[in-house]
Amino acid sequence: MVSLLFASTAALAQAEQLPIEVLSAVVKDQRIADAEVLVQKNGAQTVVGKTNAQGQVSLTTAFPDDAASLLIIKKAGYSNLVAKCPCKGMTYAISPVMQSLDGMRVVLSWGQAPADLDSHIAYPGNHIFFMEKEGDEANLDVDDTDSYGPETITLQKKRFGETYVYAVHDFINSGNPSANALSASQAKVFVYVGQSLVRTYYVPQGQRGNLWTVFRVTGNGDFQDINQLQGISGESATIGGILQPLQNEGQSIASLSATQTAQGDAKALNRQGETAYHAGQLDQAIDFYREAIELDANYGQAYGNLGLAYQKAGRTAEAIWANRKAIALASGASAATVRAGSYYNIARIYEAAEQYDDALRHYHLAKEQKANPVYDKAILRVQDRH
Repeated sequence: MVSLLFASTAALAQAEQLPIEVLSAVVKDQRIADAEVLVQKNGAQTVVGKTNAQGQVSLTTAFPDDAASLLIIKKAGYSNLVAKCPCKGMTYAISPVMQSLDGMRVVLSWGQAPADLDSHIAYPGNHIFFMEKEGDEANLDVDDTDSYGPETITLQKKRFGETYVYAVHDFINSGNPSANALSASQAKVFVYVGQSLVRTYYVPQGQRGNLWTVFRVTGNGDFQDINQLQGISGESATIGGILQPLQNEGQSIASLSATQTAQGDAKALNRQGETAYHAGQLDQAIDFYREAIELDANYGQAYGNLGLAYQKAGRTAEAIWANRKAIALASGASAATVRAGSYYNIARIYEAAEQYDDALRHYHLAKEQKANPVYDKAILRVQDRH
């Protein structure tokens, strides 16, 4: 009895309150009520709560608030948000489900300091940021200047053949290229496509610099991780010019290779995903494939499998995203076959959505990779409807 009492007292002593606030990613200062907020540790759900009318919830945990834990936020009509802790006292913004097959939403959140981080996205003829909130088929939905975020940029349609570069600027330290405040800000960038959070980026820690260049989306729609800090001295309006060289895809981006251990774990997760997929457990299969990709970002087979699972689950925008990555990663003797099949799958999605220009372009791309009478028939069929 005494030992049980001691254990109970120790657990209470270790308990920690995690106050969390949930906002809309697209409406300034809109609090989200009745959002389910979960914390997982080692893959097991440990604590859960719901936000009140002010979008707030305080979770009681008996474990450290550190990177070994995941925060998950769910609400009908919104994409699930998943982020690594620490999460105490943080504000998170959730994204309404997007309808466009080629849309993309980028949401920036951070900690208390610095007070003002700014989102920037540059693409041909456009530089979207707080001074230029609207561009071609894109806009800055929310601009936050008093800590935590969100800062949100929504692209209604990523235009095929055009390259997009996204970065975060520490406005408070814009005149101090060697500042370390951005690195210490706990900044996170969430990228949404369709119904899903497809990529999450965490600011590199322990580094100096006031500009975090996060990712590039190529003309073919391939997400390329950059994730680098640098110091700049220019004003905010000059950042578009700083990012412009990266719009030239001839400027390559180094890709980090996963360790052998991570590659092995990713292959095991991919096999589990294939088992779940053949059993009709699509959500579980998607989770396994996503975990595999988190471990090995260059695992083309997992991306191809993920595209199939998304497509079968009716999450077509996400299927296009995954297929584009499979195309970019295809290599070896089977590369042409993989690329042709992925282009064909993308074309079928566009055709079903009656986006015939996009469908025709991708049927032709499939044919360029590999001759197939199926592609010829599809081209003729879509030309008749065009």
